[in-house]
Amino acid sequence: MTKQSHTPAFSRGDPDERRQSLIEATARCLALHGIGGTSVRSICAEAGVSAGLLRHYFGGVADAIAEAYRWTGHRVARALEEAVAAADDSPRARLLAYLVASFRPPIADPQLLATWLAFWAMTPQDPAIGRLHEDIYGEFRGGMDALIRECRPDMADTRLIGVALTALIDGLWLELSLGKAPFTPEEAEGLVETWLDALFGGPAAHQEPDRQA
Repeated sequence: MTKQSHTPAFSRGDPDERRQSLIEATARCLALHGIGGTSVRSICAEAGVSAGLLRHYFGGVADAIAEAYRWTGHRVARALEEAVAAADDSPRARLLAYLVASFRPPIADPQLLATWLAFWAMTPQDPAIGRLHEDIYGEFRGGMDALIRECRPDMADTRLIGVALTALIDGLWLELSLGKAPFTPEEAEGLVETWLDALFGGPAAHQEPDRQA
């Protein structure tokens, strides 16, 4: 991964901007150096600020990492919302847009993947990160479940459909974000649509209710 250059962050300016610069620098450090290489010194060096500034805004590195995870989750959620908003009005199109948004930037991104893997590694070890993980994935699954129910209001239980789709999306996203995947984003989208047909019981099963005989 090639490290991008970053301008020195906000030696003078709005405190919220300085705090945000440290959050983003924490995410970059996790992507570049992993958990073991993410420290007060490395975060502040990445942000271009003095080493004491991090503790002015956060209780320590663990707090900064938690805020970076929350910020990263918000970035992904915003990208998903924008994909759905840009889709056709049909429930099926909205659901597919939500599902396949992970296969293109800004979600399918090597740096985002590297940051996300660092968060995943911390999830079983750090209770605060574990709770954040549950919240972020719960929000993702909740958004997907609402769109599934909008598409198929006749289905009494959509839980396992959501589990299956999440597993498929995570695997395809991982391969695409690593680079040199043996398939294209378009082929990944086709796989999701095929799975959706199978899970819904075939293409005819997800026609609009007002179009059914």
